[in-house]
Amino acid sequence: MKRILIVEGNSATRDGVRDFLRAKGLEVNEADSWASAEEAVRETAPDIAVLDYRLPDGEAPALLPRLKAVDPDLPVVVLTPEDTVEVARTIQSGADSVLPQSVELDALQVLLQRLLEHKRTRQQRAARPPSRSPFVGSSALIRQLESDARAAAEAQHPVLIVGERGSGKGVLAEWLHHSGPRAEEAFASLTCSGLPADRLDVELFGHEPGAFDDASVGKPGLFEVGRHGTVFLDEVADLDRRAQEKLLRVIEEQRVRRRGDTRDRFVDVHVVSATHEDLQGLARQKKFREDLYIRLRVIMLRVPPLRERREDVPAVARSLMDGLIHELGRESRDFDDSAIAALTGHDWPGNVRELRNRLERALLRANGSAITWAHLELEPSRATGDDDQMTLAQMERRHIERALVVENGHVERAAKRLGVPRSTLYQRLRQMGIPLRRSQ
Repeated sequence: MKRILIVEGNSATRDGVRDFLRAKGLEVNEADSWASAEEAVRETAPDIAVLDYRLPDGEAPALLPRLKAVDPDLPVVVLTPEDTVEVARTIQSGADSVLPQSVELDALQVLLQRLLEHKRTRQQRAARPPSRSPFVGSSALIRQLESDARAAAEAQHPVLIVGERGSGKGVLAEWLHHSGPRAEEAFASLTCSGLPADRLDVELFGHEPGAFDDASVGKPGLFEVGRHGTVFLDEVADLDRRAQEKLLRVIEEQRVRRRGDTRDRFVDVHVVSATHEDLQGLARQKKFREDLYIRLRVIMLRVPPLRERREDVPAVARSLMDGLIHELGRESRDFDDSAIAALTGHDWPGNVRELRNRLERALLRANGSAITWAHLELEPSRATGDDDQMTLAQMERRHIERALVVENGHVERAAKRLGVPRSTLYQRLRQMGIPLRRSQ
């Protein structure tokens, strides 16, 4: 439900407009002066403000800039007297639309709906859908993640996404936003690592003019930018204690305070965070607030690394390759058997990010031919120190994948190297889901 702020000194007029708009399905808040209007914008974060030209403590041309300083993106409609000079002054001072005070309420509603649609269009352009799906593949792990993510998108509780670096946590966060009820609102994201504490505080919570030496104008923080939508905090474990305390307040009270301000602002956001760290372990060590950890992980989603779902790697590679071909303006490419074997045999410590980088280099080397093992410059991972943690089936799969790479994807030669009949190797390849792209 969209929120309208009515600022009118005459209580009878204010009540009439309020009752009419509420009957049209809009949520309405009220103010009777400019001072109370400023406070209402901070407290309730309206989608549109409708203001009378003259109020007990001032007129629109002088006071509109103060309201825009609180929320620069707030559309403001001013109801003016029938005076062209006053209308011009009002427009110059920052009003988005001007109507005569005698306007019919039906006409006012039409204008409000038009402004709401325009605002929604701007937000949709800023919140583009994710370029790829986070659920490419058919493994049990990725299908379970998709099922859990669909439930999380509808629930709108805080979500904590855990997974190794480069595994696609950001793509999943965008998918959650675009698959939930806030899809038409903003998606605002920030990586919390690598920023000094003061810079991080400003980026998240904003600042007022004069809050520090270089602050000549105010700046909204991430939670104001993403209000009504989703705020995604990547590498949330890197937040300092002060930022953790402020984030906890945002989640619990839906309130944020800019640096240098004495008043709170209302923010209605869906908080999604991500980390590659053991956040629970950090909380036990008192390096991360335990109460904040509990709030962040109302729903927790784990993105599995590629080495745990090797059967998905060819599909993920083809999806990434399609994107690269479009991005670089190249002709379509396929993978030969040696490339498929190398892709599934590698451990991918950098996960999807590493895979994409490797594919981009291979695409530039291929010069019109199919992508081969040589273009990828990959070998299946050798002794990694975790063989004692692998099951017999995992070790067998790795051994077969290495043989295929050595024999350039040729099944008959790989079978000979492994000391098994070719028919037996074909059977094992089918059972393990190791794909081959050409007949041998």
